[in-house]
Amino acid sequence: MSKYLFRLLIGIIVLLGLPLLGIKAANVNTVDYYLQFPPRTGSVEHPAFNPYLFWVLLCFIVAVLLPFIYRAISCAFQPSRRVEVAEKSFFPWWGYLGLAVGVFAWILAWGRFSWFSLLEITTFPALWIAYILVVNALSYRRKSGCLLLDHPCYLAALFPVSTVFWWFFEYLNRFVQNWYYLNTEVFTPLEYILYASVCFSTVLPAVLSTGEFLQTFSLFQRAYGCFFRINPYKPRALSIVLLLFAGAGLFLIGVYPNYLFPLLWVSPLIIIVSLLTLLGDAHLFSSLEKGDWSRIMSMAAAALICGFFWEMWNYYSLYKWEYSVPFVHRYQVFEMPILGYAGYLPFGLECAIIGDLIFGILHKKRIK
Repeated sequence: MSKYLFRLLIGIIVLLGLPLLGIKAANVNTVDYYLQFPPRTGSVEHPAFNPYLFWVLLCFIVAVLLPFIYRAISCAFQPSRRVEVAEKSFFPWWGYLGLAVGVFAWILAWGRFSWFSLLEITTFPALWIAYILVVNALSYRRKSGCLLLDHPCYLAALFPVSTVFWWFFEYLNRFVQNWYYLNTEVFTPLEYILYASVCFSTVLPAVLSTGEFLQTFSLFQRAYGCFFRINPYKPRALSIVLLLFAGAGLFLIGVYPNYLFPLLWVSPLIIIVSLLTLLGDAHLFSSLEKGDWSRIMSMAAAALICGFFWEMWNYYSLYKWEYSVPFVHRYQVFEMPILGYAGYLPFGLECAIIGDLIFGILHKKRIK
């Protein structure tokens, strides 16, 4: 347990410290500004939409994803070979309860009923508790098992960890200010902390439960279980280079927020994986030595699916967030600019790695 906890603490110290050190070294703003609560907005002026940069980034994202999309499509339409199928079960009663709670909370969240105004803040976490129940029920229906029943202590531990996990991204967002919240003035600082923490607590359980559900589909194993291999000649040397690159990105993210804002999602992933490699630990990307991309792709897809529901349920919520993204803020799907959805892909991998660390703390091994 101490081994995994030690790894986690090292990562936290590095990730929290680098942006503040960059601000201090460049003397851009006072450190106190980024530690104030509730967080302020408006100190970062974002450039207007740039169509040339938008299309360049779009082409880059499509070029990176195209081999994976083509692989999935080609495998989906190929005649499937006979594979061992897990015994399916029934859809459990608590899954139907989740569906009922979700529909009811959705109606209350968007209905703006005057008689429910005092309790409207409960609808967003209720929607996600319902989502987690339903996704676990779907996993149970497909394979007679799910996180809720197979690893209840692990799933329960994910809720408080998720709160800390997402507060970290809120902390990084203070340096780039790509999103901000509306109607939060009705909360006192303590109320804001409590309400936000409850909402944030559902992030990891939702993404990891969705990832488990997606892994019940044979397509991920057929398409990505034996894909191209990545086996660096000197993995430790590569990890040092990537660690320095990602660390420099976080160090400078508050100095050049309009240019380095994508590193908010990428740098933490690179830093954690590099540290685990240097410490000799297996991690999410260790399977690439054998060409197995199945869990990586299922977790990236899981975060994208959750991202769709986050943005959809946020759209008509009373207490909601909006975005301000430099250069590419155009063609919004709900409140999110279309290119912003690409950030959910590395985010899903970060969720998986944190989930593995927590599973290791509880069980002294990695989750499969």
